Amino acid sequence: MARRATSLERLSALAVRAHSQGPANTKPLHDGGGLYLRKFSETWYWYLRGTSPVSGRPTWIAIRPGVPYPATSLEHARSDARGMRSNVSNGIEANADRKTAVKQARDLKAAEQVAQLRNITLGQSFERWRSVDLKPQLRADGKRSGRKDGGKYVAEQFERHVFPRLGDLPLHIITKRDVLEILDGLKAQGKLRTANVVLADLKQLFRFAADRELIEVSAIERITKSAIGGSDVERERHLSFDEIALLANQLPTANLSRRSELAVWAILATGCRVGELMGATVLRGPNKALAVRGACEVANVKYGTVDLSKGTWYLPDTKNQRDHTIHLSTFARTVFSELIDLSFGTSWIFPNAHGSAPVDVKTFGKQLADRQRPTGKRLSNRAKGTQDLALPGGNWTAHDLRRTAATIMARLGISSDVINECLNHKSADRMTRVYVRDRRETEQRVAFDALGQKLAELHGAQTANALEASTHTPVVPAH
Repeated sequence: MARRATSLERLSALAVRAHSQGPANTKPLHDGGGLYLRKFSETWYWYLRGTSPVSGRPTWIAIRPGVPYPATSLEHARSDARGMRSNVSNGIEANADRKTAVKQARDLKAAEQVAQLRNITLGQSFERWRSVDLKPQLRADGKRSGRKDGGKYVAEQFERHVFPRLGDLPLHIITKRDVLEILDGLKAQGKLRTANVVLADLKQLFRFAADRELIEVSAIERITKSAIGGSDVERERHLSFDEIALLANQLPTANLSRRSELAVWAILATGCRVGELMGATVLRGPNKALAVRGACEVANVKYGTVDLSKGTWYLPDTKNQRDHTIHLSTFARTVFSELIDLSFGTSWIFPNAHGSAPVDVKTFGKQLADRQRPTGKRLSNRAKGTQDLALPGGNWTAHDLRRTAATIMARLGISSDVINECLNHKSADRMTRVYVRDRRETEQRVAFDALGQKLAELHGAQTANALEASTHTPVVPAH
């Protein structure tokens, strides 16, 4: 049988619910006997009001601090209030010492802050992680922290695979099962490397949140790469000499822009990363002398510039946070010379449609992939010649061109330590990294010149001697 309300219990559960759900309601609701429902930070809490025996001032005691209404129901609040009143005399709470009241207020505020943090969504957590950990910044030692692209690549992956399903959910309610559904979907599509990358970045995000007490622990820490995409397999694809000669004949008929054709040869001739090439810029001095510089987005780091007449391309900031000087062979200088002529007077070697920034780094890779698709697998509104760049050794990528450059050097008798310097690889040996500070510049020049001469021979359009005669005659490849 339901208990009858006393004279102190004025409210009904229905009235409390209606009052708390009214968006404009902020006025406390009194149940009698000092029991109030009060609103703080868009959340309702129960309090018992009394008078401090020390100061004689009104004071408030939180009922079940940190547990708001409706988790603390009207009946819960009344039951707790009756217990508190049994310990008071003349309506004055027995435990309302001023220090205790202050501590209770602080605890309540802390509980409210925790409740707010616990409701932060995955999308909001990502933005905080991006602004704190992914944003590139210079440390005191001159090295860069964060990611060079400021988290752009991670954001693109999350917007495609994570945010549509989990972006609006509070981070603390996301489970291992939720994340595995996304990763299993990628695995089912055969996107194993993408699944591994998304898992690694999600783990970093959850650890960031746990370190800042946005969540208690990471729910996905025990998901292993081996259970998702497996161990990353080192790619071995490189172009043989015969394939490079064949490519020289295929590129002009593959319906690529001239800039994209030249990009293939630029990577082969320098061993650079595709992102470094797409971000390269050109300086035009008062005497209209041309210089190439590497794009660098890190604050307070100036662009490095080297005139083409010196035959070098300086990159002040690279993936491994080392500066790098690439010696440009005659072959490479000719390629860059034409690229600069095609840059339409902008600062960028590969400008976007507005000339305000470089093209998206993925654009070049998509152009190559679209021309190496199985017959009948053409993507809508993309290149029609799906086999225009197909080679006998199988599909190849822009990064495979970098590997090819290194392989050609090795076949020409260049030592592996010099090749590593040409590719700007850090030595795997710690002693060498710490104590050997020589970058082998002289040997690098010899290596790059040998590479350029071999490429000139392979494309078969002009000889190295003819290249020396003109720095503005394109050498790759003849139409």
